[in-house]
Amino acid sequence: MEENKDTMKHKHREAKEYKDLITRLNRIEGQVRGIKGMVENEAYCVDILTQVSAVQSALNGFNKVLLGNHIRTCVVDDIREGNDEVVDELMKTLVKLMK
Repeated sequence: MEENKDTMKHKHREAKEYKDLITRLNRIEGQVRGIKGMVENEAYCVDILTQVSAVQSALNGFNKVLLGNHIRTCVVDDIREGNDEVVDELMKTLVKLMK
């Protein structure tokens, strides 16, 4: 994985946000384990692909929630503190997410 200076930053999350993100990740983790089991049990390719699509959709949902929270908190706070570079960081992040 590419090393990034931004990976050293930290973000405190309120209990509700934390619980929602962890719940989503736990569900995604279970879906991935289910796909692994399907491969191990020689499930039909189309059935596996359908489940992979569901995981991708769940990850996209996770990203939307996390990105929304990031914009409403981190980005807004940085702009209020005069750190306009956060907009460039956000744009780079959006480009990565749209690949």
